[in-house]
Amino acid sequence: MLTTPRLFLRSWRSDDLPAFAELNADPEVMRYLGHVLTGAQSEELASDIQDLFLRRGIGMLPVERRADGAFLGICGVSYTPWYPDEEIGWRFCHEYWGHGYATESAAAWMAWTFARPDVSRLISVTDVPNARSIAVMKRLGMTFDHEAELEEDGEHFRAVVHSITAQQWRDRQT
Repeated sequence: MLTTPRLFLRSWRSDDLPAFAELNADPEVMRYLGHVLTGAQSEELASDIQDLFLRRGIGMLPVERRADGAFLGICGVSYTPWYPDEEIGWRFCHEYWGHGYATESAAAWMAWTFARPDVSRLISVTDVPNARSIAVMKRLGMTFDHEAELEEDGEHFRAVVHSITAQQWRDRQT
């Protein structure tokens, strides 16, 4: 669906499920995402993500490295239960952190999203201590919006929200 110099952001395939389950079972990856998931929970999540994409045309897509076809993680735009804005997010296998894949894939998603006339703003939400994701947000041109106490699956956490408008995105591209 989306292509960057190093990456394919593409539709889900059945052979993504083992790598997706491994991603979601990694405590370091899931540190700021609630808790690790079982294989069955990962499969259910992948199904929900695919359903959202089919129904609404947005969602988290697998990120594949063009050079060798490796599954790196997921990235995309979806809905958050806390805000009316669409949220951009990413989740990458630990061994692929620090290579710019999150920034590269999220930038492709932002370009695609802001080409839609119905989207004027994107947000990204993470736990306050998640410095790596906050750094990606900043590299994408997102700015601090606010902090909030949020709840997911009965767990409360302190979140930081960054945002960018379509106009801010366009201004950065010139």
